[in-house]
Amino acid sequence: MKSYVTNQIRNIALLGSSGSGKTTLAEAMLFESGVIERKGSVEQKNTVSDYNEIEHNNKASVFSSVMYAEVNDRKLNILDNPGMDDFIGATLTSLHVADSAVVVINAHNGVEVGTEIHARHLKRLNKPMILLFNQMDHEKASYEKTLEAARERLGKNITVVQYPVNEGTAFDTIIDVILMKMLKYPKEGGKPEITEIPAAEAARAAEYHNALVEKAAENDDKLMELFFEKGTLEVEDLRSGLRLGVLKRDVFPVFVCSAKKSIGIGRFMEFLGNVAPSPEKVEGLKTTNGNEIKVSPDGAPSLFVFKTSIEPHIGEVSYFKVITGKVTEAIDLNNNNNQGKERLTQLYVCSGKNRTKVTELIAGDIGATVKLKNTKTGHTLAGGSFSEMFEKTTFPEPKFRIAIKAKVEAEEEKLGEILIKLRMEDPTILIEHSKELKQTIISGQGEYHISTLKWHLDHIHKIDVEFMSPKIPYRETITKVAAADYRHKKQSGGAGQFGEVHLVIEPYVEGAPDPVVYKVAGKEIKLNIRDKQEVALAWGGKLVFYNCIVGGAIDARFLPAIMKGIMEKMEEGPLTGSYARDIRVAVYDGKMHPVDSNEISFKLAGRNAFKEAFKNAGPKILEPVYDVEVLVPSERMGDVMSDLQTRRAVVLGMSSDSGFEKISARVPLAEMDKYSTSLSSLTQGRAIYNMKFAEYAPTPAEVQNELLKAYEAAEVEE
Repeated sequence: MKSYVTNQIRNIALLGSSGSGKTTLAEAMLFESGVIERKGSVEQKNTVSDYNEIEHNNKASVFSSVMYAEVNDRKLNILDNPGMDDFIGATLTSLHVADSAVVVINAHNGVEVGTEIHARHLKRLNKPMILLFNQMDHEKASYEKTLEAARERLGKNITVVQYPVNEGTAFDTIIDVILMKMLKYPKEGGKPEITEIPAAEAARAAEYHNALVEKAAENDDKLMELFFEKGTLEVEDLRSGLRLGVLKRDVFPVFVCSAKKSIGIGRFMEFLGNVAPSPEKVEGLKTTNGNEIKVSPDGAPSLFVFKTSIEPHIGEVSYFKVITGKVTEAIDLNNNNNQGKERLTQLYVCSGKNRTKVTELIAGDIGATVKLKNTKTGHTLAGGSFSEMFEKTTFPEPKFRIAIKAKVEAEEEKLGEILIKLRMEDPTILIEHSKELKQTIISGQGEYHISTLKWHLDHIHKIDVEFMSPKIPYRETITKVAAADYRHKKQSGGAGQFGEVHLVIEPYVEGAPDPVVYKVAGKEIKLNIRDKQEVALAWGGKLVFYNCIVGGAIDARFLPAIMKGIMEKMEEGPLTGSYARDIRVAVYDGKMHPVDSNEISFKLAGRNAFKEAFKNAGPKILEPVYDVEVLVPSERMGDVMSDLQTRRAVVLGMSSDSGFEKISARVPLAEMDKYSTSLSSLTQGRAIYNMKFAEYAPTPAEVQNELLKAYEAAEVEE
């Protein structure tokens, strides 16, 4: 295929709810442009976009797919994305490199939750949005209801470009108010017959046309003057104004189609080629140094790898967008993330799993290569003096946690390797091998997200696994001062073991002065601080260790051993075996033996003295608490609030957000198990939420008692 220059390229993301027809639309666009000779269908499992077995089984997209179409000397790079929020990671990687988005809306379901989610991301990322009302041929399609809902939920900038003359099963005719023509299509789509607008539609078309002209003129002073002078704008002037309006998100054009019947597709693609922004017109990619690099054919070559897939018989396929310069076949580039060297031995443009070899790709274009040595999703490859690294895609915090293990213990290592490969394809899958919990924890965007991971383990990798509820990473701390001493003495022939440690512990409070004197059980303990160590613990919080030994009661060489013994017990707290945190320890006295004292003796003495003092210092279990935001339709607000209250939530506030009610709350992680599934059930899938770690907070007394009993029972069982 020919090499396209930057201003001929359009990078378009297809967004919308599941069932809106994005995959069918992509198929129609490829067919219309001649990239494929016959259209596949989701039902027949032969579309270009959904080519994975799991997508065939689910009849829905799970991964994003990269395709292209050629129209009127323009190249449209099309990124088809999943509709479910569980797979939002794929959508966000596409939006990182797309220059505009087509939001596909099912004309009989109207604006759905997936539509709203995607529109919010477009607003946050400042990406242009074009609306396409699909399935106008459905018997229950309603253009007016869909338009009204879109204006209510997606914003006042929605502007009609097309409307149907005969929506429903007879749909075949569209009024286009840019061209001010009527387009009548054959029964199975194709080239329309273009005629004048009939008298019955003239007033309605004129009203929409005038509104469109005003919107276009608002974006350019010269066009506004022209509009005032002539009372209208010519087609080219109208397009010029719309380019500016779409780019600035001041105009969200509305088109109509039946992707299944290829009605309206060619005209829509023509609009994308004429009006959608080319790569050099939009905001550039940010770098880790805070710079913005705009797409430009000038300068040293640089590219951003936004997606990696693992294909049978091929291995890793790396998808990238060229940001500056151009890349050519067999070019040598530096990996700016790990300082490695890569050669792009082959360059491709892609249509799903089909790849077409090309010799070069110019700035703004999207392509793929294979078998890179050490380049992953989010990496920057560059040549010459280009040393910047582009920022990686930012993903939402995970919403669903589950513990996983291989049913056959010998396959644990194999499972770990497979999980790493799956994360390579989907960076929103997080894997944690928790030493603390003695579990492997998988985190994702929802239960359905994780169930697709299990499908891959079962069917592709043939490894039996089981899921279980993950343990909660509790913490232990103290609430008051306590003192203890412990003598470790052991004689077993030959050299013995002897060490005695006296210490005081108290809660650590940021900014508190160093201790001078303690009063414990009627006894006054004065401290003479010789040394202080402040340790920021890997699991959060601090340990402050004071050496207050005077008169040589314990040799200084044994103090590190005492510290080590205390740290061991901090890593396995006395209450439930959880990590302990935020404690100050002062070792103020002890005894040693000239022959039998050694490091192991003082390590054990320090460990046991700390354990005894801990249990007398008002010990408390802390639990992780998360900030949770729920966006819920107002009619479901009561149900969601009631459910949150059963989860020990503390509601912090409520507000309205784009037609939704927003609930802000703090909820213990222990109560969020499978919340995504419950919320979907309560709201018929219309509510969404996000959660982010906030703090560790004391558990209520009844919860602490339950945890202590459970830990004691587990200890007895072991």
